[in-house]
Amino acid sequence: MAEEIERKFLVKEGWQPQNKGTRIAQGYLSSAPERTVRVRIRGSKGYLTVKGKNTGIRRAEFEYEIPLADAEAMLALCETPPVEKTRYLEDYAGFTWEIDIFAGANAGLRVAEIELPAEDTAFKKPDWAGVEVSGDARYYNSSLSLHPYQQWAADKKK
Repeated sequence: MAEEIERKFLVKEGWQPQNKGTRIAQGYLSSAPERTVRVRIRGSKGYLTVKGKNTGIRRAEFEYEIPLADAEAMLALCETPPVEKTRYLEDYAGFTWEIDIFAGANAGLRVAEIELPAEDTAFKKPDWAGVEVSGDARYYNSSLSLHPYQQWAADKKK
């Protein structure tokens, strides 16, 4: 079984991309906490991903490349409009970090992720990686599709 062990951190102000990013649009055919089914267009390729329920920072993950035309058609079937972001890859202290700069309804949110071989793997955190949000479900992309980042401030005012 394929697994993902991932930690997430907010990105501090001042971080600047070191390379060209890749545009991503992704939507959810199912955003149930027990399982998510995601369709993604990353650059010019399509992907279908099934993820299991989080257990700490670990969960089952199965990802398959699909034809771009199929991915475009599936995005139209999703529960909500796609989550839009640009992903930057940055190598730091032996690991590749994925930095997502969100757009659209999630504009203003910047999250860095690191995938680890084991839950207890030690790693050095870059200076630009801020507060850890690994266990905070609000920062799951499936949650962001249902309750976008820009709504959070509006909800606080209510």
